[in-house]
Amino acid sequence: MFFFFFPCPHQQQTNKQTSKISNMASYFPLFPIASLYSSFINLSIYASPDANMAKTEPGSFSEGIITLESVRESLIRQEDTIVFNLIERARYPRNSPLYNQSYSIPGFSGSLFQYIVSQSENLYARAGRYENPEENPFFPDNLPGSLLPPYNYPKILHPPAASININSNISDKYFNQLLPVLVSDGDDGNYASTATIDLLCLQALSRRIHYGKFVAEVKYREAPHQYEPLIRAKNSDALMKLLTFEKVEEEVKKRVEKKAMIFGQEVTLSSNDTKGKRKIDPSVLSKLYADWVIPLTKVVEVEYLLHRLD
Repeated sequence: MFFFFFPCPHQQQTNKQTSKISNMASYFPLFPIASLYSSFINLSIYASPDANMAKTEPGSFSEGIITLESVRESLIRQEDTIVFNLIERARYPRNSPLYNQSYSIPGFSGSLFQYIVSQSENLYARAGRYENPEENPFFPDNLPGSLLPPYNYPKILHPPAASININSNISDKYFNQLLPVLVSDGDDGNYASTATIDLLCLQALSRRIHYGKFVAEVKYREAPHQYEPLIRAKNSDALMKLLTFEKVEEEVKKRVEKKAMIFGQEVTLSSNDTKGKRKIDPSVLSKLYADWVIPLTKVVEVEYLLHRLD
């Protein structure tokens, strides 16, 4: 489902008001409207299924059929989103006051960033984002129900295993391991803008890592005789070994690093001005995938398989 916005006589005035809101958000830290407004504009995207989630033969989508190739295509496309978002995050300094409790928010116990995320996720939930099995909230407790009629998503995942959510782990690594090497120290006061791109980065990383549930499901369907004995024995180590393909992992790391090199180039009309200049260190992206995107994806895969026969 998509929302279409058509021009109206008051559109120009509305655009001016929106611009004022965005500008205000840069000056007033306790003004997350810019983030929420941006979220609202994109609600329809997140309420719709990924076209590649079960892209198989005609008619198979509604039957919940999925292939390893369709999963790989989606993972490759998700790399683009992750790289572009991290390049955008690198524009801003650390902005530490956003993450500690420097500001007191009435009725809320937590940081300004946590407040913005919780409010944004409430809005997303009302638009049905978390009805999509690919989406996992960072604040799953007490989310409101969807205001939209339910969408008939294909039944691909095994229900007892589909609820796995390791976003707390992802968030911890993002703030404590990635940001220190991705951005410079400092505080430019752009808390709303920083929070918006932080949330986009976290959502993209969360989607990619939790896609391990789909990877595990398709691998299980292709060779249940290999997985079932290990699942029944609760042999996590053997499952991890069975799921690991070092050659593929190396290809992923090299591809992500190359994308960061290409997407992060400074482009001008003079070929000499931008030689060697990049918006982001490509090795940071490769290390990101090597150290925790790929490992956490496999953690999700193993955890999913351990509950596959429940």
